[in-house]
Amino acid sequence: METLLQPELDVESCDAGRGPGGVPARGGGGGPRAHPGRRHRGPARKWAFALFIKSRQVSKSSNPELDEENIHWECCGQQFDKEVCIHKHVGNEHMSEVLQETEAIFKLLGQKKSKLTRKHDSTDNKIALSQHNKMKEEFDISTWLPDTSDINFDLASAAGEVLLYYSYCDIEEPQVICEWQKALCRQLHFTGKVRISKEGINGTVGGCKMATELYVQTMLSHPLFQSMSMEDFKRSAGGAHCFQDLRVGVFKEVVPMGVDPEKISYKDAGIHLTPEEFHRKLEVLSNNAQIRKDTILLDCRNFYESKIGSFQHCLAPNIRKFSYFPDYIDTNLDCFKGKQVLMYCTGGIRCERGSAYLRSKDVCKEVYQLKGGIHKYLEQFPSGFYRGKLFVFDNRYAISVNDDIISECRYCGAPWDEYKLCSTASCCQLVLSCLHCREKGLVACCAVCQEKGKASSETQSRPLRKEQCECTEKRVRIPVMLPH
Repeated sequence: METLLQPELDVESCDAGRGPGGVPARGGGGGPRAHPGRRHRGPARKWAFALFIKSRQVSKSSNPELDEENIHWECCGQQFDKEVCIHKHVGNEHMSEVLQETEAIFKLLGQKKSKLTRKHDSTDNKIALSQHNKMKEEFDISTWLPDTSDINFDLASAAGEVLLYYSYCDIEEPQVICEWQKALCRQLHFTGKVRISKEGINGTVGGCKMATELYVQTMLSHPLFQSMSMEDFKRSAGGAHCFQDLRVGVFKEVVPMGVDPEKISYKDAGIHLTPEEFHRKLEVLSNNAQIRKDTILLDCRNFYESKIGSFQHCLAPNIRKFSYFPDYIDTNLDCFKGKQVLMYCTGGIRCERGSAYLRSKDVCKEVYQLKGGIHKYLEQFPSGFYRGKLFVFDNRYAISVNDDIISECRYCGAPWDEYKLCSTASCCQLVLSCLHCREKGLVACCAVCQEKGKASSETQSRPLRKEQCECTEKRVRIPVMLPH
C-alpha cells in the first residue's frame, strides 16, 4: 500500500449493505438455518431503507466531517436538501428496491459461520444507523468476528508479525466490509492500513502472532474471500509497533493507479507466474543475451523502492508514485512493442492492474507477472536473483533479505541502504544518509530542505508536513526510457 488512508469513517457513514457481512451469501459460506423470525424483518427493512438513503448522500464540500448543513441527496436526477424530502421520494419511488434489499438482509440474519463465534452482547461491534426520526437502530456484525477471550494481548505483544495481503473480488457493499474490518482489527489490537473498494481489499496490518493467525482464519471464513488461501498472506517479523495507527477506509481503487477500475480491470491482468516459474525465466534471461534483448523485466514500484533492492537486469522506472505508471507506459510505449514483459512488485497487487493496463495497449508479445510479488519469491529464493533490501510501507522501511547493499549515501556515496525521514518538518521524503554524514548534520533530502531545517530550528517552528518538498518538484514526473 503506497499511501496513507483517509481518516476512519463514522459508523453511521455505512453505505447500502446487505447484512452482518455486507454481502450476499456465496459458495463456502455455510448452509442457511431457520430464519430468525418475523421480529427481525422490521429492523431489516429499516436498515435497508436507511442504507438506501445513505447511498444517495452527497457532500457539498471536501470536508469529511459532514453535518446537516453541508450534505444533500441526489436521486433520479433530482436534488433533495431536506432529509424528509428524500425519505418521501424513496418511499414513493424506490420501495421495491428497498424491499429487495430487506429480503437479502433478512436472509443473512439467518446465516452463521461455524468457524466463528457469535457475540451477542458486544455493543462495540454493532452498526448504528440514524433514522429520519433521529432514533438509532443497531445491527450486530459479530457474526463475522472471532472469539478472542483466550488471547492475552499484553503478554503476546512482544512476539508479533506484519501481514500483507490483497484479494481482488467483487464487493457489492464495501462500506459494510469496512465496518467489519474496523471492528475486527480493533478487537485484535491491530495497527496498519486496509483499503476496501468494489474491486476488492488490500491490507497490511501488524499485531501479535496469535492475533494475526486468527485474522487470517477469520478472513478465509468470510464468504467473499473463499478464493483466498493461507499462501495469499505474506508474513514478516514485526507487530503493531510498525504502524502509527489503524486506518481503514473505502476507496475507488484498492491500489491507487489513478485509472477507473471499470475501464482497466484486474480481470484483464497478465499471466501469473509462480515464484518457481518466474525464477526459471530469470535463469534463462541471465544466461541468454538474445532473450534479454527481447524481454523487459519491469519493476512496477517507485524509485525509492527499487533504489535499495531489485532484480538483476531489470528496468526500474524513475517514478515517485504508482499513479504515474500509466503515463510512463504511454510515454514509452514504443519500447514495449513486440517484447515479452515480466512484471513484479512488492506483493503482487500493483502488477494486477499494471499488467492489465499494459495489455490494453496491445503492443507486447506477452505480459507475465510474479504471483505474490517479491515477498513470495524471497521466501523460496532468498539467494536468488533479487539483490538488496525489500522496501515496505511501514515504520521499518525495509526488510533485509541478503547482505548486498546496492544503494549509497546521497552525500558521500558510501554503500548505504537504511532510510530515514527527512529532518525538515515540512517534508516527508526518505533519505539515504550514512551514520558518518548524519553526525555532520546532513540529514535532509536536499540542500533546500537542509537550509529550511536550519531556519526552522532557529525559530523553533514546526510547520505541517507536506506531500513533497521543492527538490521533488524538479524531478521529471514521467521519465523517458532510454533505448537499449
